[in-house]
Amino acid sequence: MKVINQYGSPDYFFTEYFRVNETSRLNPSILASITENDTSRPVFAQMMGESIPHLVKTAQELCGYNIAGVDLNMGCPAPRIYRKKAGGGLLLSPEKVDRILGELRQAVNDRPFTVKMRLGFENTDTFYQILDLINRHNIDLLSLHGRTVLDRYHGRVNYDLIAEAVRRVNCPVLANGNIYSAAQALSVLAQTGAAGVMVGRWAIGNPWIFEQIRQALRLEPIAPVPLIEVRKYIDRLWQTPAAPNIPERARVGYLKMFLNYIALSVDSEGVFLRLMRQTQTQAELFNLCDRFLVVDTTQTFALAPYSGV
Repeated sequence: MKVINQYGSPDYFFTEYFRVNETSRLNPSILASITENDTSRPVFAQMMGESIPHLVKTAQELCGYNIAGVDLNMGCPAPRIYRKKAGGGLLLSPEKVDRILGELRQAVNDRPFTVKMRLGFENTDTFYQILDLINRHNIDLLSLHGRTVLDRYHGRVNYDLIAEAVRRVNCPVLANGNIYSAAQALSVLAQTGAAGVMVGRWAIGNPWIFEQIRQALRLEPIAPVPLIEVRKYIDRLWQTPAAPNIPERARVGYLKMFLNYIALSVDSEGVFLRLMRQTQTQAELFNLCDRFLVVDTTQTFALAPYSGV
């Protein structure tokens, strides 16, 4: 959040999810993104679980902090999560969703209570039923990823069903899924009628995306980002791990996780991506970054990831 904030923040942030079960406590590192938030942007506290008493307890604890609202994750596609009937696994049980939303709506009564979900688990059989539950319990905001849980992050995003949700629910809807550029954001907004878009992974690949979306909404030309600025962004990412004694190999692996997204907008042939994945040391990785991002100061970062890379 702090790094993204230097390039043009979103209107508000959602935390990583607080995992909720009978033995869970508020995760200190995630809590720090609320208590140490210096971005000037509101932060919603996201939680995920299936135990109603413990979800209520956690929501009440979170309301003791300076949060914009409480968000319930009903869309996480990780098998270790949905097999425990949490995250996207909740979409298999509308009756359970009904009880959870009812209890949490009563517990979170002095600020927004929001929901993040997908179109369904394996198919969309429960989609409309759960949308009706969103209305029944007066949810304040719905963030909707246009894939099923089993789709994970692959395949076509069904923006038509997001448009159906916009028409059916009483609250604002954020369209989520493959919002990889300002042009794509505007296209999705036009297609769905959503109140806004939620950007996840592509904010890592392009931290300028929020300001670029604002420029596009104002019908302004999108300012190109020189590749040398991308190099500076990578330096900031390198400095983000808080633990001072992380082994170099682990730290390189951490940075390469981000670079898998960044590299998609560096060169159309995918050479930087391929060579980046082969590096093993900080020196190798940074020398490669300098070679591709610093040598030619006229080159700019692509406004959208190159197709086929």
